[in-house]
Amino acid sequence: MAINDFFAGEIAAELLKQLIAISCKSCLCKSSADNLITSIEELLPIITEIKYSGVELSAIRQSQLDRFSETLRGGLELARKVLASGRWNVYKNLQLARKMEKLEKQVSRFVSGPMQAHLLADVHHMRFETMERFDRLEGRLEQRLNSMKIGAGGWVEEAVKRMEVEEEASLGIIGGVGLDLGKNKVKNMIIGRDDLNVIGIWGIGGSGKTTLANEICKDNQVRSHFKDRVLFLTVSQSPDVQQLRARIWGFLTGNEAMGYTNNLFVPQGMLQCEWGSGPRTLVVLDDVWSLSILEQLIFRIPTYKTLVVSRFKFPANVVNEVYEVELLREDESMSLFCHSAFGQTSISPTANETLVKQIVNECKGLPLALKVIGASLRDQPEMYWASAKKRLLRGEPICESHENKLLERMAISVEYLCKKVKECFLDLGSFPEDKKIPLDVLINMWVEIHDIDEEEAFAILVELADKNLLTLVKDARVGDSYSSFYEICVTQHDVLRDLALHLSNRGDVNARKRLLMPRRDAELPREWERNADQPFNAQIVSVHTGEMREMDWFRMEFPKAEVLVLNFSSNEYFLPPFIDDMPKLRALIVINYGTTEAILGNFSVFANLANLRSLWLEKVWVPQLTNLTVPLKNLQKLSMILCKVNNSFNPSVLDLPLIFPRLSELIIDHCDDLIKLPVSICEVSSLQSLSITNCHRLSEMPANLGMLKKLQILRLYACPELKTLPPSIGELIGLKYIDISQCVNLRCLPREIGKLASLEKIDMRECSQIMSLPTQTALSNLKSLQRVICDDEVSWQWRYLEKAMPDLYVQVAEKWYSLDWLSG
Repeated sequence: MAINDFFAGEIAAELLKQLIAISCKSCLCKSSADNLITSIEELLPIITEIKYSGVELSAIRQSQLDRFSETLRGGLELARKVLASGRWNVYKNLQLARKMEKLEKQVSRFVSGPMQAHLLADVHHMRFETMERFDRLEGRLEQRLNSMKIGAGGWVEEAVKRMEVEEEASLGIIGGVGLDLGKNKVKNMIIGRDDLNVIGIWGIGGSGKTTLANEICKDNQVRSHFKDRVLFLTVSQSPDVQQLRARIWGFLTGNEAMGYTNNLFVPQGMLQCEWGSGPRTLVVLDDVWSLSILEQLIFRIPTYKTLVVSRFKFPANVVNEVYEVELLREDESMSLFCHSAFGQTSISPTANETLVKQIVNECKGLPLALKVIGASLRDQPEMYWASAKKRLLRGEPICESHENKLLERMAISVEYLCKKVKECFLDLGSFPEDKKIPLDVLINMWVEIHDIDEEEAFAILVELADKNLLTLVKDARVGDSYSSFYEICVTQHDVLRDLALHLSNRGDVNARKRLLMPRRDAELPREWERNADQPFNAQIVSVHTGEMREMDWFRMEFPKAEVLVLNFSSNEYFLPPFIDDMPKLRALIVINYGTTEAILGNFSVFANLANLRSLWLEKVWVPQLTNLTVPLKNLQKLSMILCKVNNSFNPSVLDLPLIFPRLSELIIDHCDDLIKLPVSICEVSSLQSLSITNCHRLSEMPANLGMLKKLQILRLYACPELKTLPPSIGELIGLKYIDISQCVNLRCLPREIGKLASLEKIDMRECSQIMSLPTQTALSNLKSLQRVICDDEVSWQWRYLEKAMPDLYVQVAEKWYSLDWLSG
């Protein structure tokens, strides 16, 4: 369907409104307006039929519709002139009346002509052909499958190849049909039904609800109808309702930044008002679990529509109409499963066809189960497949009313992973649902508790992603050498997270390897409190609450705990006293999902963390660091993300080499109050990686930066107030990588940079003030330099060096922007 089909309908609808107004106002044009109203009311159903049919018109029919669109567009302009004309300007009104009569004749000829019949005939003709093709395809597939059951020798390969060729030649991959049908039905509810304000997509977990909602959001007709005013939000089981309301209200009022800062100006309760004809707006609420929460997120305002995606059906007085996601048909299921298991849309010639069909049948058309189980069986021997089938048969058949049975079926995908990979998968249950997990956090955790290095940890992550057990979310830089792990995030479908929790929570609570809270709660689980008289053997402890005060905690002993994850949403948070009873703690992760930085209490517990090696702080006020924290003598990695840090870096009391004598990596990201680094950082001789990124008030680097002889990586990107680099940078004899991209006020590279004989890569994209480089003589000493990423304006200066340095590659960067960090 061409885009003009859509615009013709929009113009006609708008013209109809204007004509009704003219009919009420203008005497001279009333007759023509009434006749035009009748004609256009007859025409609108035809245009609507074309618009939603999904059928391409022939060239001649399309050209006719294009010309008619121009006629309607001219009519719309004429109608606006009529409404704007003063009633006493008789001469002008007579001219406009003649033009209205001319427009009436043009529209009348179009409506009464053969156009209606031709267009409708085209639509029905193409629909009939499509149905015929589906019938022929179904017959060929059945014939081929029957022949494959009878033959011998090389029958499988030949039959499958013939089937694939004929399939692709006719209609392509079958698996997309169900999605397209569902998409068209939901689109019709959203943009074709003015009487529906709240529309629902309902289905069991893993059935493709979110995929369908995403396709709706990306659809050109939907985005054009709402003029790109489409907002997608994930609600989840334990949402921050006030923050979500602020996001929605900020989007409705055009003050989107408010959604990230505060909710002081959001109306309380379920908002209902009459705003007349405001801009059309669509808000998608994905993964809604509670009716009470949904009611707080619905703003009943004219021209504002809500699309609710949920596993549960809600009352009709809340959600006006619901589309139930259908599970895949047998042929669609086979196509999707084979794509995951064999990399093609049909059964592999080397596979046991009967066994494949039995396993596909046990998935019961659930897309997520088909994808995950198919991927887990890929490249496995037949005995492995047979064992998997037996495990699937042990449970009851899955159906809509027994969604929990999916966990037992999904567990097959995990049970056959090697032990270390399985353990890493189960660790993912330590983080809240529907939140992006920074890969840096996962890598730190896995390195500390699974006795692996970063490279092996990353390989495990890729294996889990390949088996559809998690999803990688990357920014534009990921994949480059020296790219940081914190530029990658991990997401996981909630069914898979439920599976990790289900497998981790087996057995006695004191004996579990992971002690996890499945969702946010106001207090710790009562099961923990009932068993607190005995030590807990957990290696990983994960807590997910709101604000916690000292009295909210109770004493627990964790003699074997090596990782503690504190997830919370509040402005204040008292660190748990039981940290004192974690003598083996090696990694501490503190993440605040609230709207503002939280003040941490009980920071003195850090004095007892002698074995702590990794500390991640996110969206908190970092307390003042003093010599009282000296016992952190083994801390190697410190990450502060979206934190308030200026108070913690008081130079009068801060002696970093004494506090962190073994610190090798320091990350400070999106800390907007950081103005300068403490001078004592230059004395941390163990530091190998320093990343100060997206700190918009950082104005200078320490003059003695060159004292960091072991520093290999220096990241300073997106620090717009940074104007110069210290000359001592030339003394960083071990430096291999420097990133100064998006430092838009950085004026030059110091000539001393030419002394960095070990430097391999420079990233200086979007440094608009740097128009010239140090002399070629100074830069010629960069013997190890292999890659420079820069803007086009300075690339030619670097290219002069390519002649003298054959290993150097100069890359002109494309501009890229990312606000993914805002969504958390």
